[in-house]
Amino acid sequence: MIGYVTLGTNDLERGAKFYDALAAELGTSRMMEESTFIAWGTPGGGAGIGLTQPHDGKPATVGNGVMVALEASSREQVQRLYDIALANGGTCEGPPGPRGGPFYAAYFRDLDGNKLNAFLMETGAAA
Repeated sequence: MIGYVTLGTNDLERGAKFYDALAAELGTSRMMEESTFIAWGTPGGGAGIGLTQPHDGKPATVGNGVMVALEASSREQVQRLYDIALANGGTCEGPPGPRGGPFYAAYFRDLDGNKLNAFLMETGAAA
């Protein structure tokens, strides 16, 4: 149902390096690029993510309660995505760990303060 999610940035070049690193771990890359917008994803694949400088020319800000979730293939990939985010200037919002039932996740913010998580829904996992 969701085709892509766009987040705002005040420094597209700096933010692009952060998302390039996460995308590489997820096995994807940039699929669209313009002077004020970059999108990562796989055409015909799952939802993509875009990073843009606001079109109204005002500073980008974060939405309180807004978060983008990146689906991982294993607990190890959740850890790697979290580590990549922090190594590229992201900040911790909750280290990798079980969050109840089959949900396993790590939470972090990008360079502009946008909240993301890397998650896994484990089949057959104990609560």
